[in-house]
This record gives sequence, structure tokens and C-alpha cells, in this order.
Amino acid sequence: MTPTSTTRPSSTADVSRPGRPGPRRRRDDGGQALIRSGRTSTSSTQLARQLVTTLPQAVAKLDPRHVWHSPVMFVVWVGSVVTTVQAIADPSWFAWTLSIWLWATVLFANMAEAVAEGRGKAQAATLRATRRTSTAERRLPDGSLETVAASDLTIGDVVVVRPHQVVPGDGDVIEGMATVDESAITGESAPVIRESGGDRSAVTGGTTVLSDGITVRITTKPGETFIDRMIALVEGASRQKTPNEIALTILLTVLTIIFLLAVMAMQPMAVYSGQAQSPIVLVALLVCLIPTTIGALLSAIGIAGMDRLVQHNVLAMSGRAVEAAGDVSTLLLDKTGTITYGNRRATGLLAAPGLGNDEVTRAAYVSSLADETPEGRSIVELAAAALDTPTREALDRLPRDGATFVAFTASTRMSGADLPDGTAYRKGAADSVARWVSSHGGEMPSGVLTEVDGIASSGGTPLAVAVQEPGRSPRVLGVIHLKDVVKPGMKERFAQLRAMGIKTVMITGDNPLTATSIAAEAGVDDFLAEATPEDKMALIKQEQLGGRLVAMTGDGTNDAPALAQSDVGVAMNTGTMAAKEAANMVDLDSDPTKLIDIVSIGKQLLITRGALTTFSIANDIAKYFAIIPAMFVILFPGLDALNIMGLASPQSAIVSAVIFNALIIIALIPLSLKGVRYRAAGSTALLRRNLLVYGLGGIVAPFIGIKLIDLIVSHLPL
Repeated sequence: MTPTSTTRPSSTADVSRPGRPGPRRRRDDGGQALIRSGRTSTSSTQLARQLVTTLPQAVAKLDPRHVWHSPVMFVVWVGSVVTTVQAIADPSWFAWTLSIWLWATVLFANMAEAVAEGRGKAQAATLRATRRTSTAERRLPDGSLETVAASDLTIGDVVVVRPHQVVPGDGDVIEGMATVDESAITGESAPVIRESGGDRSAVTGGTTVLSDGITVRITTKPGETFIDRMIALVEGASRQKTPNEIALTILLTVLTIIFLLAVMAMQPMAVYSGQAQSPIVLVALLVCLIPTTIGALLSAIGIAGMDRLVQHNVLAMSGRAVEAAGDVSTLLLDKTGTITYGNRRATGLLAAPGLGNDEVTRAAYVSSLADETPEGRSIVELAAAALDTPTREALDRLPRDGATFVAFTASTRMSGADLPDGTAYRKGAADSVARWVSSHGGEMPSGVLTEVDGIASSGGTPLAVAVQEPGRSPRVLGVIHLKDVVKPGMKERFAQLRAMGIKTVMITGDNPLTATSIAAEAGVDDFLAEATPEDKMALIKQEQLGGRLVAMTGDGTNDAPALAQSDVGVAMNTGTMAAKEAANMVDLDSDPTKLIDIVSIGKQLLITRGALTTFSIANDIAKYFAIIPAMFVILFPGLDALNIMGLASPQSAIVSAVIFNALIIIALIPLSLKGVRYRAAGSTALLRRNLLVYGLGGIVAPFIGIKLIDLIVSHLPL
């Protein structure tokens, strides 16, 4: 058989998942959408403006009731109080300079947290603007309607929402179908379809019905709606420390206690040696010994991690979910709409032996002119690319010239067209076309049957094309190859996940033959064919028993058990309320491929925390070389050999180290908010890069910074 042409979809603009709204373009209206208005730049100018605006909030956070939540910064706060009292009792430039910069250290730590929280508050303010005081038409048991305030609705109430009215609360559509404007929630200007009885029945309070009318059963209490939860989450009011964050806090606390005991033990030794140290010097030593950098930025890193997800239109129900995404080792992905476009598309027209390409192309085009299914449209597009313009224009006039089109039915499994001159074209399932041909005295060529079997065995769908001309027996002209097309770039993305050490598993309801073909083309590591909800649950539990964290996406009620069982469950915003309640993340864009981005963001959070922890501990080494010699060089002149930076005096060395300790916090705020850039690589490669960049950098940077500060400080009357 002769292939006439083979094409792939040129873009995603003309395809969509069956039964779902088509692709939606992000509107660019400059501020109405949650994410667009909440997103902030990390440029130096923008950061400086944010630091200034959050200064009052940072000052308010100096309250010890807030500071004590961070043990490291609480020790710095206590040290600041001690040095301030000492400076008042025994004033000197040295005492006051140290006191001011110790307070600055605590203030800068508060600023880092305040800037991160400020982003969430900007997003929350935008969300609050979407909430409207509205009324609802509640249906009474006798079928009549009463008008009540939306705040008076309770779980189980049934309300009727008419065109141009606001949905009064979260719920499920139980009657009707309508287009709904969800731009206030998702930032997408194109409306979506919500209907009863399917996976697109959930509606969110605050959205607007544009056409038709729907009846909604309320599923949440006032104050507990989806928007209310979003406001609380993006504001950080519900943010709890994750297990890794708690573990790191414990480590920092232990290190702080160890260094505190070491400094306390140092004073008796200094007194015995005849070189007693003032409380100010001991406090300065303690502050420079403990890991103040990561202690100051730890909270900001966690808040910024959730903020980065929100910037991708993903709402995480907890920081634990974001962190778990970074540790995911198995990724379950639905085939339809995630790995593939979801609609079968024509990828080739194969002519029967002995026939030219023009005949099968013309027949496929004519028989699909009235076929409005995605498959039919793709056949028209494929054939049109092979037809010359005059021929195509002539065929397009057939409906006006009296041609009769035969619609596809489940019984015939064929469609086609009868032309005015008596010519009849048919296309459809190979066995249906074969019966039509044989009933009119024709037969199916063996070459066509071979090609049909080949397409079917590869996981594709073969459609036969036939023609019956006046006075002649029907002829089979060739075969159309339909297949579920894998999205471009998916194989490369799965290769990246494999490099991260993540196993990808495709979930599909297709038969094993089709699943094998798609899995091989997409490059996934494994697949689960003919999957049922029970099969998904069993697979997740099996992976978890092996000590692996599992992530998956879902949108239907039947996905809810698996979403709840998985460690990272991402529900589509277009899905049912049951799916969204079971998941720990909601994708407002309803893009199933977003799960890959979520994993990358989770890993970026963990890498950022690890990188700044490495930098914080490493930069303490340089501070030891500044303060230790300065404290005891008079008593032990040999310690001057450790003054490799050549600092001017003991006083300037101590002050320079404390100033650097404060300024490095400000310098690292942009990195903590933006996150360390993540590259797909194995754990060994990531560790090596972390040690080289942030470990070595953490040692070198303080040597340079402290020396530069010392050149300035040495001219002060300390």
C-alpha cells in the first residue's frame, strides 16, 4: 500500500480532551487574575521597594513572642538585648556598633519572612476582591424558590443560578448545563462548561454563570468555601512547618545549644588565663558561631515555595504537600489528555494496492466533510493538505450542489456522502465497510486487510474508505490511520524525570496492545492498562510499601480514593468536588501535565533549603578566623597566624564579622524567594554541585566580605 501523507498536529490549539472544554488562553488584563496580580518581581529595585514597605511589619516581628518560634534568631534577640544594656551601662563606639548590627540581624531576618508573606497577602487581597455579597434563589421542598443571602446557605441547600448571576457557594451541578466565567479564580478569560452527572459538575462560589441556567447543591459552609481556603493558604495563616523543616529546626537548635555551652565554658578559661572577655564580645562570638543565615531565611524559604506553586496556578493545601512533591519517586500519569492529546487524529492515508493516492485522498475528504467529530476534522485537515486548491474548492461546493451526507451511527459505524451523480463514498470501521462493499457485490482486497491488521496491532485505529460509482461494484480505496497522538516533548520530559530518579507510570483504560504502543512512543517506564479505581489504589499501595512517595493527578469522583491514598494528589479544578477534597493540591488551570512542574518546584524547595543550609554552616568557618584570633591574640600572640585576612584590630575584626553576618541575610533574600535553579540530575550530581557552589562559596565569600568591611570599619573610633 502507498502512503499518501503523514502529519502530526502542529499545535495544541485545535485539540482537546473529549468531553472537556477546549484550550483556554490566559488573559492579559493586567491585574484581575489571582496569579498575575499576586506575582512579584525579584529584581533589585522591586526587592528594595518590598523591603521598605515591609519594614513596619519587620519591626513588629521583633516582639519576643514571635521571635522565639525560631530558636536561632531568639538567641540573637537575647544577645541584642544584652549588648544594648551593656552599651547603655558602659557606652562606647564598639558597644553601640555591635548592638545596632545585632538588632539589624534580627530585623533583616524578619524582613525576609515579611517579604515572603507580603506576596501571599497581595494574592489574598486580589481574592478578597472577587468575593461579592450576593443573594441566592434557594429551592424549597415544595419546589418554590425563596431569595436568601448567600451567607445563609448551608450544606445540602439547592439553589437555582440563572444567566449573569454569581454562584453563591461551592457545590455540584445537579441539573442543567451552563458556561461559567471562572476568571476571578483561575485567571483564564475563556468560559468553561459545567454540567450535571459528569466529572465537570463542580462549581466554585464567586464564579459567574454566563449562559443557560443550572441547579446547584451546596457542599460547603459559609466561610469554608474554596476561595476562603485559598485566602487563608496564600496568606500563610494555615502554613504549618513541614517534617523536613521541623527536622532542620531541631538540628539548628541543637547546634545553637552546643555553641552556647561552648561560649559559656570559654569565659572561665579566659578568666583563668587572665584575658576575661566582655559580654559584648562573647555575644558577638556566639552570634557568629551559630547558623544565623539559614535560621533567618528558613521561614521565608517555606513560604516562597508555596508562592512559586501559586504562581503556576496550583493551590497547595499544605507545605507538607509541596515538600512531598520534591521527594516523589513514582509519578502516575493519566494517558488521555496528559501524555496524549486525548482525541484520535488522522496521521496517514494509505492507498490500496494498484491505486493512486489521489483517489483515497479525495474519498477521505468527501466522506468526512460533514463529520464534526475531532477525528473527522483531522481527516479533513490531513486530506486537504494533499489536495490542490481547485480540487478542494470543487469538493467544498458539494453540499450546495445537492450532495447528501450520511451521518455516523452506532449501528452502521460508518459515515459518508452520496453525490448527485450517483457516486457514494463511505468511511468507517473496516468490518462495517467490508460488509457494505460485499452487500453491493464487491470485496475487500487482501492488501487492505493486512494494513488494517498492522494498524490495529500497533495500537492505532484503522478506518477503511470505499466508493461505489454508478454501474460499478464498490471498491475499497485505502485505509485511514487514526491514533492517539503523544504530545510533543513528552519523551524528553520523561527522560528528565528519569534523570531525577523518578519512575513514570502511564495509567489508561485502553487495552494492553494500545497501551504498549503509546508507552513505547511516550517513553514512560511502565504502564497500567485497563485500569480500574481499585487497580490504581493497589498500584499506589504497592509503590508505597516499597518506601516510595507517589504522585498522581485526577479529576473524577472515581479518582478520589487514589488521590487520597497518594502522597501528592493533584486534582483538576474542572473536576468534581470529591476529587478536590481528596487531593492535597488543586491545579486551577486543569492541566494534567502540571504534575511534572509541581515535582520540579518541590525539588527546588528542598534544594534551596539544602543549599542555603550548606552556605550558612560553611560561612561560619571564615568568621572563626576573624573572631577567635581577635579574642585571644593578646594572651596568645601565636594566634595571629590565624589572622589570614590581615584584619586591622581585634575590635574591627569582631565588628566586621557581625556586620557581614547581618548583611549576608539581606543578600540571600532574593535567592530564598526565587529558589535555587533546579537541573534534572541524580542525587550524587546534585550533592556535588551543592558542595562546590554553596559549600565552597560559603567559605570564600565571608573572607572577601569581612575583609572589605574591615577596610571601612578600621577607620572608625572603636
